[in-house]
Amino acid sequence: MRIVAVVQARMGSTRLPGKVLMDLSGNTVLARVVTRLQRSKFINQTVVATTESDVDDAIICECERIGVSCFRGSEEDVLDRYYRAVREYNAETVVRVTADCPLIDPEIVDRTIELFFQKDADYATNDVPRTFPRGLDVEVFTMSSLEQAWQEARKPYERVHVTPYFYEHPEIFRTVSLVGESDSSRYRWTLDTEDDLKLLRAVYERFQNTDMFDCTEVLALMQREPELLELNSRVLQKSLQGVWG
Repeated sequence: MRIVAVVQARMGSTRLPGKVLMDLSGNTVLARVVTRLQRSKFINQTVVATTESDVDDAIICECERIGVSCFRGSEEDVLDRYYRAVREYNAETVVRVTADCPLIDPEIVDRTIELFFQKDADYATNDVPRTFPRGLDVEVFTMSSLEQAWQEARKPYERVHVTPYFYEHPEIFRTVSLVGESDSSRYRWTLDTEDDLKLLRAVYERFQNTDMFDCTEVLALMQREPELLELNSRVLQKSLQGVWG
């Protein structure tokens, strides 16, 4: 079973343009995401899926620098970009991660993949219901399910956000959720604003600017230094039309 992780990345963020190539304690945010995913026990290949826009030439250059495969597709129809990327790289199972999650935890990724196979699911996620910190989000789905969504999804937000068609149609797809041992959903470890970047840089600095730490260590850090939470406590999460439930 060939498992391909596809990292969604573009320069044109509305809240923090160019965020995926910003410096995060000596490396780019995108490089941090890719490096952490490459520690997965199950992922066979990691691919960055970016757009055909000229501004995203910089992402292509970064992929070449860090030695990761890259695919270019539609800027607006992200579902189409995903489908064509995984078809290009012969995926049978797809792991979806976004490039603004530089604390993504390979162990949690692997636990989601394991649950996906154990339950013989079409779609697995760890963010509905949300018990993990925002920024550890991972989704796993079959290539055949992605192809069905690609063919049938019609609403604009279904094409932009890639996976709503899965969880909005439980009568079609077998969906499962990885739930954490405790509720850590109050933590925000994703990158949308300068305040988020301040927090992420502080975390990496506490771990000597390496990638070799996991989410349990970050949770322990937050408990030791609760003042870190104040760095991005005022950031509001963007709303998403079409959430599970």
